[in-house]
Amino acid sequence: MPDFQRITSWANAHEEACARFLADIIAIPSVSGHEGQVVERIASEMRAVGFDSVEIDDFGNVIGRVGRGSHILAFDAHVDTVDVGAPELWGGRNPFEPRIENGILYGRGAADQKGGMAALVYAGKGIRELNLEGDWQFVVVGSVSEENCDGLCWQYLVREGIVQPEVVVLTEPTELAIYRGQRGRMEMEVGTPGISCHGSAPERGDNAIYKMAPIVQEIERLSDNLATDSFLGKGTVTISEIRSTSPSLCAVADSCTIHLDRRLTKGETKEAALKEIRALPSVKKHKANVRLLEYRQPTWRGTIYPTESYFPAWVTGENSQVVQAGCIAHEKLFSKPVKVGRWSFSTNGVATAGLLGIPSIGFGPASETHAHAPSDQIPLWHLPRAIAFYMAYPEIYVSM
Repeated sequence: MPDFQRITSWANAHEEACARFLADIIAIPSVSGHEGQVVERIASEMRAVGFDSVEIDDFGNVIGRVGRGSHILAFDAHVDTVDVGAPELWGGRNPFEPRIENGILYGRGAADQKGGMAALVYAGKGIRELNLEGDWQFVVVGSVSEENCDGLCWQYLVREGIVQPEVVVLTEPTELAIYRGQRGRMEMEVGTPGISCHGSAPERGDNAIYKMAPIVQEIERLSDNLATDSFLGKGTVTISEIRSTSPSLCAVADSCTIHLDRRLTKGETKEAALKEIRALPSVKKHKANVRLLEYRQPTWRGTIYPTESYFPAWVTGENSQVVQAGCIAHEKLFSKPVKVGRWSFSTNGVATAGLLGIPSIGFGPASETHAHAPSDQIPLWHLPRAIAFYMAYPEIYVSM
């Protein structure tokens, strides 16, 4: 077992350096598809603190390794963020000028999830400086395009043979709890056909928007009756966009399309979710088209790696080695048991655990309540806690 007091002392001593690095990467805008500059900055820091190897793959992920043992333990932090949104909601503050107030660091990406990235880089430094290496590799992945297509980066990493881990620790915000699952999601579209005509005589046409109206109501009712799981919670569906086409604003709509955000609980499949929508009375009556979308956007390096917009739910067993190693690490480091829970949102675990079957857990600084919000923030005291956890976890896991 590692020397836990020595680890926590080292992590506490490097809180300020880690916070400076975090402020640096917050100051670099990195919305999905435009992460190149922040990836290069992270790679530079990895090299500076002593990682054994650092590479940037063709997808655009940055991968740093410490140690050369036989057990490959991967720690993931996505380095892209959502955009700022309405600037006035930030209260006159620049989201890319990080600031500290009362021990809290504010800025776009502080919670979701550059804090996890900064802590991982300094955990690698600590592992090296304290000679903690064992029969394992500490592999840090700064992944890209997560906000646009969660898990796609890991489909690429594993299926292209770049990283083949036996465990993945996701560093999305958990408020220093251990998370072991999440609902899945999928993106669907429903389209109704129509026939356009002049808006002065709508009876000559067939309005696609009117056909869509009862479908919208039926989808709202469907969401109330979807499956529930005791741990992950309830499946849901909501309409996140509606659009139509017509020759002009003085014409009847000849098509209408809605975008569905479907959240999947344990046991729900894409086939069943599609069938539920296709079975709605109004969908049948109006011969609406229901389809699962495909993601085909290029990464910042120009790589297109097509995938269905289907991201399955996943749960890691509470008594599994990967979860119990985290519980032991937390108790030994911080002298108290850890809360074990789940995310309400989606993470790269949809690929690592959901699609690829790699045992995965989450442990990250900050709270998910600040993700994507103008309140984006991280308590600075979370950083050394996260650093210490990431330093201690590998040896505990391989020793079990």
